Amino acid sequence: MRNILLLFILMVGIANLNETSAQEAEALTSEKGELSAQIAELQGQLAPLQSRVNAINKELEILGGWQTGSFGTLGFNLSSFNNWIKGANPNSTSSTILAAFNGFANRKNDSWFWRNSGTINLGWQKLDIDTEGGEDSDYEKIADVLRITSLYGKNISPKLAVSALGEYNTALLENFNNPGILDIGAGVTWLPIENMVVVIHPLNMHWVFGDLDQFDSGLGAKVVADYSKTFDGGITWRTNLTSFLPYSSTEPTLREYTWTNSIAFNAWKGIGVGIEYALRNAPVETFGLESDNQSYFILGLSYAL
Repeated sequence: MRNILLLFILMVGIANLNETSAQEAEALTSEKGELSAQIAELQGQLAPLQSRVNAINKELEILGGWQTGSFGTLGFNLSSFNNWIKGANPNSTSSTILAAFNGFANRKNDSWFWRNSGTINLGWQKLDIDTEGGEDSDYEKIADVLRITSLYGKNISPKLAVSALGEYNTALLENFNNPGILDIGAGVTWLPIENMVVVIHPLNMHWVFGDLDQFDSGLGAKVVADYSKTFDGGITWRTNLTSFLPYSSTEPTLREYTWTNSIAFNAWKGIGVGIEYALRNAPVETFGLESDNQSYFILGLSYAL
């Protein structure tokens, strides 16, 4: 009889405990719902405040004068083989250095804007196929690009402006201005969304400098599109397309285009991993080669200032 009584008391205790736990869970769930509702209400109040802060930042940017910045990617590769029979060169060392630098200086107000940018791409490669007693080879240049762009626009609406553009493209370390390509033209600039610029200049003079007499200067249309975006987590992406379409059908043609994409993953204080890839087609630079297509790819450390 005593055991039955103890079992009955134990069961009543467990039932009371379960009921208490259920009541506590219900109370916590109710409190959670109330807090969630308060958070949603506060977020609704913060949205217009954040919108106003963004508008103030834009006004401060206009009043602050010049906006400048720079970012780039540095890639480095080193390999060494010692009596590695499976390799084509059992004793060899190789190293590659690639660097891409982009800088900008922009200014704008309610009636006009002036956007300036510069790009430098440099690369060297070294290969020693006999490391036992042989002389070290020298680094060979594999990339050498300098591009400077200046765009001035006078606003005729919030998203449209009459504009003038100057763009110069050449090598920096060797064969400077041989060839060198200079574009100067006028037309309109379209600003469809934030951080996107589309330049359409139907009146553009395309000069080619250097020792290649077979290439003449010509008149044509200049089209440029540039877009940049910063995502959550410190990821920055920029894509740029610049092209020239000649009106005459001269041979070799003066047409050209360059499409460059850059993406950087920020890890610590502006330093991270960067990727840059570019496609280019310019017969003035590839005269005598089998293909006019050019490209490069860089993966390495990135930085932003």
